[in-house]
Amino acid sequence: MARKQNSPPRLPDWRDRISINPRVCHGKPCIRGTRIMVTIILDYLRAGESGEEIIFQYPTLKPKDIQAAMGYAAWLAHEEDQHPLHTEVTA
Repeated sequence: MARKQNSPPRLPDWRDRISINPRVCHGKPCIRGTRIMVTIILDYLRAGESGEEIIFQYPTLKPKDIQAAMGYAAWLAHEEDQHPLHTEVTA
């Protein structure tokens, strides 16, 4: 089945690799089976680090974990559009 012309490629669902458990890291989203919080991965990426460097620092991570962290961040951004959380933009 061909994908629609303007639709993005199908990426693995972040829910397969990220868990949220109130008993692990105070309920912060983590890579499943670890205590590596998604925010740590996103902070590394924001600082300009490569996926290879993140995996070097956290050898239990896989490239799909980094993709899942980015997917989770994108999902949150879309959720913010639909259901504004606590952010406000002033002109």
